[in-house]
Amino acid sequence: MHLAYPAVLSALLFSTGLYGVLARRNAILVLMSVELMLNAVNLNLVAFDVWLSKTAQDTLHSGQALTLFTIAIAAAEIGIGLAIVLAVHRNRGTADIDKLRDTAETGDDSEPDDSGAARPEPAEKAEATA
Repeated sequence: MHLAYPAVLSALLFSTGLYGVLARRNAILVLMSVELMLNAVNLNLVAFDVWLSKTAQDTLHSGQALTLFTIAIAAAEIGIGLAIVLAVHRNRGTADIDKLRDTAETGDDSEPDDSGAARPEPAEKAEATA
């Protein structure tokens, strides 16, 4: 088999994953797209490993070893990523990335907002509502 076939397939997989990362709004779909991109890299690693082992007498198969490390790292990444997404969904009620970006807290609460009035401190908010 020629090297071009898995290389083209890998490029298509990576492009699809990149489109998914850039165009999707749901955090779980973004994580799935990252996994698709990692699988495209794994396909390239194995294809080039097979191609290089045919041309050289090296039987180390470092591409396949790197693929196993990539799979292990991807499994850990998806586990941690899903835990974060589930925790954010429980707290905020959505996994939409744009809504999470809009509700992000700023670092300084004492700056005036658009109306020119200073925002009340958290202690002042508690006294005002009590």
